[in-house]
Amino acid sequence: MVITIGVLALQGDFARHQDVLHSLGCDVRQVRYRHDLDGLAGLIIPGGESTTISKQIDRNGLREGIIALARERPVMGTCAGLILMARESADDRITGLNLLDVAVTRNSWGRQIHSFTTPLEMRVNGQREMVPAVFIRAPRIQQLGSGVEVLAEIENEPVLVRQGPHLGATFHPELTADTRIHKLFLEAH
Repeated sequence: MVITIGVLALQGDFARHQDVLHSLGCDVRQVRYRHDLDGLAGLIIPGGESTTISKQIDRNGLREGIIALARERPVMGTCAGLILMARESADDRITGLNLLDVAVTRNSWGRQIHSFTTPLEMRVNGQREMVPAVFIRAPRIQQLGSGVEVLAEIENEPVLVRQGPHLGATFHPELTADTRIHKLFLEAH
C-alpha cells in the first residue's frame, strides 16, 4: 500500500523533500491549509526561514491541525523545521509546535558563507552508519528533554534526534543523494 506524506509547502526547500519521498515510492501532498493534512501518514516540515514559516502556519490556520496530526502520525523537521518542532526557541518571533522536547537557537553554525557538508555517524537500533549532512545556517540544540534520543552528533553536540515517532535534524538530508534519514522517518509508520 502506498502512503501519502505531507510536506509543509509554505516556504523553504519543500520540493527537494518531495523528490526524495517520490523516489522512495510515497505519494506526496503539499500542505498549505488545514484540509491538506487530512489522511496523511506523516508530515515533513522543511528548512527555510523559521520566523516566516511560523507566521504562515498561523496565518493559514495550520497550528492545531499539525499538533493533532503529530499525536497520531510521525513528523520530521529539518533545519528550520526542527526549530518549529522544538519546545523552546531562543527567538521570540517563533511560536513552536512543541513536538520535540528540545530547546534550540537559530543560525548557530554561522552565516550562509559558513555552510558545510560533513559525514555523520548515525546510530540507530544498535547499528552505526555514516551519512552525509549539509549544514546551512543551521540551528543548534541547546537542551534535550529526557525522552529525546540522540542519533547523531558533531563534537558532542546533537544534530539528529528522535522522540517517539518524531525526527528532527539540524541539517538538510534532502540536499544529498542519501535517502536513509527519510527512510528512518518512514519506518515510524
